Amino acid sequence: MRDVTLPMLWLPIILSAVAVMIGSTVIWMALKYENAEWKPIPGEDALRDAVRKLNLATPGQYIFPHMIGQSPDLLAKKMEEGPVGILLVKKAGKFSMGAALFQSFIYYLIVGVFVAYVTSHALPAETQYLRVFQIAGSSAFMAYGLALIPEAIWFGRTWKSVIKGLFSALILGCLTAGTFGWLWPR
Repeated sequence: MRDVTLPMLWLPIILSAVAVMIGSTVIWMALKYENAEWKPIPGEDALRDAVRKLNLATPGQYIFPHMIGQSPDLLAKKMEEGPVGILLVKKAGKFSMGAALFQSFIYYLIVGVFVAYVTSHALPAETQYLRVFQIAGSSAFMAYGLALIPEAIWFGRTWKSVIKGLFSALILGCLTAGTFGWLWPR
């Protein structure tokens, strides 16, 4: 049995990124089961006006109440009173679907490279499809899904949203695994 090198896996890296791009599009545009977790804000225009008046200097991530530099008693009072939250602010302007899709594809390629790295170090050439599927799929699932869990623990993402995201990660992981299993060097 011969070793598998990263250059030998260029085709599964690229084709898995294409498969995941298609799978992700189907999940978000056709199945839409994750979309329901993004709820509208009652009085959205009033919130937008309030945030605009804050004149946030740069897009970024903001937390309230902010925990640094406050006395523990004041912080506890603010936490009790609510609201408590995280605000992600993007740059104003027209949304570019093309740029977002391109960046997503680059991310899927990077995941594919890491899946190839792990799988090539774990398995030799001529490994059977299901074994490749197991290693590649586990790696891809971890890349696509496990980072959601700390978002629920620390930042208030709902567990329902995390579970739906993990289900999506499982689908994307299986697409990656299937591609690597199919194209594994024989």
